[in-house]
Amino acid sequence: MLYPRIISSQLSAAMKHFPVVLLTGARQVGKSTLALRVMDNYITLDDIATYSSAKADPRSFIQGIKKPVVIDEVQKAPELLNAIKFDVDKKRVNGSFLLTGSTNIVAYKDIADTLAGRIAVLELLPLSCKEIATKSENVIDILFSGNLENISLPVLDTKRMINQIINGGYPEVQKIDTSMGKYLWFSSYIRTYIERDVRDIGELRNLDKFIRMYNMLGPRSGNILNKSDIARDAGIEMKTLDNYLNLLELVYQIHVLMPYSRNISKRFIKTGKLFFTDSGILSHLLGISIHEDFMTSHYKGSIFETFIFSEILKAKKYSDKPFNIFFYRTLDRKEIDFIIERGKNIIAIEAKFSKTVTKEDFKHIVALKGSVNNLKAGYVLYTGEQLLPFGNNLFALPLSILF
Repeated sequence: MLYPRIISSQLSAAMKHFPVVLLTGARQVGKSTLALRVMDNYITLDDIATYSSAKADPRSFIQGIKKPVVIDEVQKAPELLNAIKFDVDKKRVNGSFLLTGSTNIVAYKDIADTLAGRIAVLELLPLSCKEIATKSENVIDILFSGNLENISLPVLDTKRMINQIINGGYPEVQKIDTSMGKYLWFSSYIRTYIERDVRDIGELRNLDKFIRMYNMLGPRSGNILNKSDIARDAGIEMKTLDNYLNLLELVYQIHVLMPYSRNISKRFIKTGKLFFTDSGILSHLLGISIHEDFMTSHYKGSIFETFIFSEILKAKKYSDKPFNIFFYRTLDRKEIDFIIERGKNIIAIEAKFSKTVTKEDFKHIVALKGSVNNLKAGYVLYTGEQLLPFGNNLFALPLSILF
């Protein structure tokens, strides 16, 4: 099945206004599939002959190919970017190059500078629940609107929601209907793509230590990133750990969420919070492949929070109205899972893996409300079925709003 991708309209607009568009994201999220919907002239640097030609003479390679063109996995030959700049500067035609890459190459300053003013960069994440349901609405737009009376909430049983959390958002996984098949896919993905891509872009002298560290991150998703504990348990130096974490961010496997501190007089935690970007990979690392595994896992709360984070992150990447995501935690242990900031306003979101919500679940949101004057609304996302008010602009909200 070809899933509709919400980012498609942004991609079309970018192709109209820039000569070069870079579509980045993790391996197997659907970049090539989406690019081929835009144009059928396709070149991949995974092909050894094409790769060798591009590396040997980048300018002749770019000059000789028909445009417009998709160049897949461009991070394998970053030399092409200078050649593309040269070609664009000779004759600027918008929509000439659609590049895809599974590494965030714009994080490298020299590469980013090469195509400054000529390139638009879009990030494609694994499928959102909205995309799987063939919907295009943005959940954060709905939550900021405050207009909840008319929202349509699909009726979903808890088992179906949990199965989606365990599956995650990679398109190929949606086609697999056995737990063994999913286990094999995730195992292969980690070995074939994550390990290989990390080796390709970074200085990775000891793969065994990297894999040990990577597996240690699973139980820590949704928690404050305690680097000293991870480095000690993995038997690596802090500098090595920083390198490993940076590499995993570059290949879109983890995200470090920063704390919210604007206009707040309280003392707050300054350390970031670690999240995996896909709840399916996280579930696999934690040995969870079926509904019963999830329900008996000590980590179900963290996986649930990671899943909600990944859906909010997708909404952020695809929204026409930019917003930022934070978490909130003060030194006196007042904490809120997510703060979403759009313009001057914020909303607060708590994740609760439960079918019931009480007034007590809003206590930290209420405390925040007393400290700031820009909190538009507060929500507790839970697994029940009813939208319930809990005071002025405070709501218990079924998780099905994400679907």
